[in-house]
Amino acid sequence: MGTGAGLIIAIGAQNAFVLKQGILKNYIFITVFICALIDALLICVGVGGFGTILTSNMLLLATARWGGAAFLFYYGFRSFRSVFKTESLHLETSRERPSLKVTLTTILALSLLNPHVYLDTVVLLGSIGAQFCLSERPFFVLGAILSSFVWFFGLGYGASYLGPFFQKPQSWKILDFLIGCVMWAIALSLVLWTGECVSIPTK
Repeated sequence: MGTGAGLIIAIGAQNAFVLKQGILKNYIFITVFICALIDALLICVGVGGFGTILTSNMLLLATARWGGAAFLFYYGFRSFRSVFKTESLHLETSRERPSLKVTLTTILALSLLNPHVYLDTVVLLGSIGAQFCLSERPFFVLGAILSSFVWFFGLGYGASYLGPFFQKPQSWKILDFLIGCVMWAIALSLVLWTGECVSIPTK
């Protein structure tokens, strides 16, 4: 869940659109469900298909491991750097509500025409998921998907409360710092990986 949340929660056009839909109370369920569903499908493809291909080739697995770690360190660095910037999520909250057709088209465009979506869900989550045994990957997938559904539904239906919160630069500074910590922790776990299947801690 932490990995998925760290990649999904960011200032961007898709989240801004979801937030605006929530504020306008315009096709909220359709908007958040499609966004989360697209994430879920891409995560399954990444961890299931891409992850299986990786584990069948040690060279690809090593490349994905170190490449994923490098990207996560960079991603975390970028998040920490954002702490020192002044950014906020600005919205145009006019009273004009997009039609269902416009809403669907916009959602699909913002979700599927963004290369970072494929990098985050298919490549990066697929690379991390490949470090787990086959029997453990479903838990990783469920956690990542759950974070997507929780975020989008919370953002859409809690827009009246989250809108003012995420328009404050200080809120994003805190969020960016937490995301940076999560990304670096995951990157470190990839670097220290011994080559065995990752075990999920149990009490």
